Amino acid sequence: MDNNFHQLYPAYDRSYLSILKKEIHSLSLKNGFSESRTGEVDIIVAELTSNLIKHAQEGIVLAKAIRDNDLRGVEIISIDKGPGIHDINRNVVDGFSTKNTLGHGLGAIKRLSDFFQAYSIKGWGTIMLSRIYETSPPLFLKTARIQSRDVVVPKPGEFYSGDRFYRRQTGNFINFFLGDGLGHGIDASVAVEKAGEVFMAAPENDPVELIRKINQHAKKTRGLVGTVAVLDIVERKWKICGVGNISTKLLSPDNPKTHISYNGIIGMNVPNTLNSLEVDYSPDQHLIMCSDGIKSRWDLLRLPGILRNDPAIIASAIYRDFTRNNDDASVAVSKIIL
Repeated sequence: MDNNFHQLYPAYDRSYLSILKKEIHSLSLKNGFSESRTGEVDIIVAELTSNLIKHAQEGIVLAKAIRDNDLRGVEIISIDKGPGIHDINRNVVDGFSTKNTLGHGLGAIKRLSDFFQAYSIKGWGTIMLSRIYETSPPLFLKTARIQSRDVVVPKPGEFYSGDRFYRRQTGNFINFFLGDGLGHGIDASVAVEKAGEVFMAAPENDPVELIRKINQHAKKTRGLVGTVAVLDIVERKWKICGVGNISTKLLSPDNPKTHISYNGIIGMNVPNTLNSLEVDYSPDQHLIMCSDGIKSRWDLLRLPGILRNDPAIIASAIYRDFTRNNDDASVAVSKIIL
């Protein structure tokens, strides 16, 4: 069973910080990091949590193992509802401080991270994203054509998540699938993992065909809801089809589209008639998919400039403002540059 989801660690109580640091340290070692590289992760975590304790309210840290191309890494996200930072770029310079300290905190996080980004609004709070890999990637990398990240968090008190996000490319098609196993815990996780295995192995590149194929193979599980989105990069067209309460939107400034899923449960009762929503591709689009652990009426209107950020920052902002906190929760954000 895979653990490709974030573990959530509260960071507003100093008594819990030692557990947080120990578990992320262990995650780095399990992911093949050297002792010296793990030590750098330790510094990043220490600085992030120190910042949350000093400045923030309701601070949390999300962490998971990642794999980008052939590189294994660790992704760490801090999220708070604190006062925000007026000039985030100034604050990530070594030596700058707002608390009469040496000011090495945010600068050290940026310097030690292979990728670092922060988003902050005064009076709203701050999100900081750090990725560090087992070995540093080349300094100059082309912007990835497929920019796709997810924030998937188990229901409070659960170790396994019944939500999962998958992406694959076959030929001229880029396929995305967000699934949510019924309920929560290990049985929900088994259901969505079975669906993910079928999705990743299937030769089909049509959302309706993929939903029906997943339905056939999920009959011995407790069932799930899910949505498939497929981008044909030759025809420059999206097709989207889903069953159950997955919220899916294609955001763009001039022509946002919302997909309405069919009623039903994959593996139990999928409608006889399924059709895909078809939308023309444009380079400014973001595909955003959310499980029902996120409130259905989410929006990004009060977060200026958020769509200029890494998809993990966007997903974290939606999770921060709209999670229900009583179920597995997932947000997947993708942007494709053709």
